[in-house]
Amino acid sequence: MSAGTATSLQHTDRYSTPSSVNHSGIFLAASSSAASRAPFFVGRLIQPRRAADLALTLAHVVEARFYTPPGMLQRIIRQRDPVITCAGGMLRWEGFSACCGVYARLDLLGGALDADRMEPGTSNVDFNPPMRAALAKLREGERARLEVSASGFTLVPESSGAAFERRVELPARWIKGFVEVQAHQARMERRFGLSGAMVQRFLRDLPRQRTAGPVWVTPMGNSLRLSHSPLAQGVPAGGIDRLRVLNEVARHATDIEVYASGDGATAWRVETPDARLFLVLSPEPARGFSGEGQVLGDLAAASTVTARVRALLRWQQTLEARAIAGELQAGEDDVVRALAELGTLGLVGYDLAARAYFHRELPFDVARIRRLHPRLAGARDLAGDGAVQPDGEGAWVRGRGADYYVRRDEQGAWRCSCPWVGRHGTSRGPCKHILAVQLAPGLEGKRGDAG
Repeated sequence: MSAGTATSLQHTDRYSTPSSVNHSGIFLAASSSAASRAPFFVGRLIQPRRAADLALTLAHVVEARFYTPPGMLQRIIRQRDPVITCAGGMLRWEGFSACCGVYARLDLLGGALDADRMEPGTSNVDFNPPMRAALAKLREGERARLEVSASGFTLVPESSGAAFERRVELPARWIKGFVEVQAHQARMERRFGLSGAMVQRFLRDLPRQRTAGPVWVTPMGNSLRLSHSPLAQGVPAGGIDRLRVLNEVARHATDIEVYASGDGATAWRVETPDARLFLVLSPEPARGFSGEGQVLGDLAAASTVTARVRALLRWQQTLEARAIAGELQAGEDDVVRALAELGTLGLVGYDLAARAYFHRELPFDVARIRRLHPRLAGARDLAGDGAVQPDGEGAWVRGRGADYYVRRDEQGAWRCSCPWVGRHGTSRGPCKHILAVQLAPGLEGKRGDAG
């Protein structure tokens, strides 16, 4: 599914009460899918101005569209419903841009919070203009109380504010985006870091207009060099102008850590004294994370330990595949596939800072999740209809208009002769013909990574 697709889950968030404002503070309506309305977090912001700036940056990401497909009307989807999770002594906020090409996550760590109550829970809040206005008015030293529950998110500042009721249809691309961005991050490695002074200089010098193709970012002494040509030790970043949203929090940054892998996606981790802000960029603005297919190979392989891994979930903020494999006496690859399946259900995410998965429960209707992967559904149809015919080197897959040949290359990765692979290779995950070969009965000996 492309970044501009407006397909939605046939599920509408229902808010148990309207958003409101009174003398006690601001109450924001939230998804009421969970039965309990008891707050799972009650406390105060220790540094309200810094926390507000970080939260506003995330809010600006989720209301932004960094790419509009050619020929598409400028129909901006106002999706301002970040997910808030309380677990492991922190509040974690997550969300995507409207085009789904930028993922933002804010971790308010224990040092940012003076908590009276902190229990595991997840909520999907209505992060609307009055709430952003109230955050913008917060002053340093002002007492600001937070309360988060399955029913809402309450901010009680000393200054006044306003909020209004809002109800939205939940886009299918969000749940797909969550699992895909997790797969990208799990392959990333730290490349280099920047000090606070370098951060501000780097962000100030970023291009103001969108650049064609990736820009290589390379550390050069006490500064960074931007180039349109590949450089040793450089990290290619597509749509690097998208990082300009970090200008709003540059003054709070103590340093930035930069992560990348070979797939073109990059992650930028902003450290402050008591919080972390992550920005993950898709390989290019035209590629939303919801349209990727990085996890399809794992989903096709169908882990045998998914139920056992799920039974271990206890709101942990560090879930390492190797440790889980040891505990279950299972293969690490099987555990990784299980985590991919659980990610599809919104039950785990990935934290680059900890280099591990974490448990949270997204407030999405998971009953229809299996329908959100048309490539995988098409592959299951091909395999079930007997369209896969193996030979000594690979397999022929009978398509609608032609037959396509699937085989492994010299590096052991699957390749297919179909036009889709001709255009994209496997940078967006395997095509349905490769997946069909993985799924076909009797081909166990030929299965493996989808490249």
